[in-house]
Amino acid sequence: MTLFDMRRWTLRRRIAALCVTVGVLLSALAVYAVITATQHNRQLDDVLNRTSPMRAAGESLNTALVDQETGIRGYAITGRESNLAPYTNGMAEEQRLISRIEGLLRPDNTTVRADLDVVRTRARAWHAEVADPVVTTVRTEGAQAGQARIAAGSTAAFDSVRAAIAKMQDDIQLLRAASADAAKKSSQTMVSILIAAAAIIIIAGAGLLLLLDRLVSRPVVELAAQVREVANGDYDRHIESVGSPELGSLAADVDGMRQKIASELTEVREARSQVEWVNEQLKVQAEELTRSNRDLEQFAYVASHDLQEPLRKVASFCQLLQRRYGGQMDERADQYIGFAVDGAQRMQRLINDLLAFSRIGRITNGFTDVDLDRVLTEVRSQLEVRAGEDAEISWADLPTVEGEEPLLTTLFVNLIGNSLKFRREGVPPVVRISARREDDEWVVNVRDNGIGIEAEFADKVFVIFQRLHARDAYEGTGIGLAIVKKIVEYHGGRIWLDLDVEEGTSVNFTLPVVPGATDVEVTPTDGTPEEVAA
Repeated sequence: MTLFDMRRWTLRRRIAALCVTVGVLLSALAVYAVITATQHNRQLDDVLNRTSPMRAAGESLNTALVDQETGIRGYAITGRESNLAPYTNGMAEEQRLISRIEGLLRPDNTTVRADLDVVRTRARAWHAEVADPVVTTVRTEGAQAGQARIAAGSTAAFDSVRAAIAKMQDDIQLLRAASADAAKKSSQTMVSILIAAAAIIIIAGAGLLLLLDRLVSRPVVELAAQVREVANGDYDRHIESVGSPELGSLAADVDGMRQKIASELTEVREARSQVEWVNEQLKVQAEELTRSNRDLEQFAYVASHDLQEPLRKVASFCQLLQRRYGGQMDERADQYIGFAVDGAQRMQRLINDLLAFSRIGRITNGFTDVDLDRVLTEVRSQLEVRAGEDAEISWADLPTVEGEEPLLTTLFVNLIGNSLKFRREGVPPVVRISARREDDEWVVNVRDNGIGIEAEFADKVFVIFQRLHARDAYEGTGIGLAIVKKIVEYHGGRIWLDLDVEEGTSVNFTLPVVPGATDVEVTPTDGTPEEVAA
């Protein structure tokens, strides 16, 4: 693998290679540490649990042999069996200690094992050549014969046993010293392994930090600086990165995005210049439209106001002609005079309605809190004569809204007045008013059982001077619902017909909720909505 190929490695691959290398080195050190720790434990076991107990057992073995020799001499002097107890006990202790030493030896402790065999052989020889014959002599010939045999004998056999024990003790000490030295070396080796592991970890950490600094930190800072230059308006600034391949790909993607943004920004600037030009034109047209609407409203007001006086004169003189000369001329003349009076009166009603329509929103007293229950009570009073005795008008507790009370009174007078006017023949009119809250709006519904409105005329009924019936069938100028629509929109609401009712007319309109208002709770005293029969 060439150096160029390694430079093309991704950051993940480089970190993975570093982690694998460190893992292999640490694993090798761990295996070596386990082997060393095993040897160290074995060496400590040799020092603490084998050689030291063997040396102690050797000392006790020497003492047991001395006790045996002392017991033999005491028995020879006195001839009493009780004085032979140290000898008997010493022999038992001798066998136990030899077995103890033999059990502590490892198979590779051949020198000490050979020394132990020599001790065992010489002890047996001393027993056979010295101790046992003395005991036999005393028992058969008496104490004096035993003393004479001891005096005639030599201590060379016993001395050789003690010399063999001394030789074994020296070899055990050498074995202990060797195990201690080995344990010390293994401890030093363990320390070296820990130092090496720490060094590997530190070097790997430093390498990782260096790798991240060269391939991530510094390239990211440089890339961020380039991006900030672009963000500050230098859209022609080419973005590149010398870090890891991942950052190189990211820089290429960011640069591609920069190029696309720069291209689209050029189009946006061109479009914005066009939009600004269009906005200027719309602003001019809006100002023209506002001025035109203002002039039209002023014209409608002035025209309707200025037409009042000449129209009153025409109507008054036509009525004078009708009263003074009615029946004095022929029937056709009376008919003409009637047409003139009726036309003048209708013209006067149209002008009055147009004047009222133009005043909405132009002459204002400001919005206040208006209790719709109080408004409906006033409306009932105004429509009492028109409603008659068989009409039924009912409503539940209505909310308090923000608006102009006179305009809202006019609104309900027109809606309920239409319900009373467009009644079905032979059916007492019933009008019900209700309200419900939807988010930040009150939806008020006015429903009747009259003749209703066809769906095809739903959009026409709110047009000024729009009539759906012949003039001789129902009186009126056709401006009532147009006034209602203007009042609702002046209060920031909407108005529409509910076409899903089976009979009659259902009109919905909205009014904004007063800030801080709660939902209406319908709590009539007798369990039914308030009803007014007029």
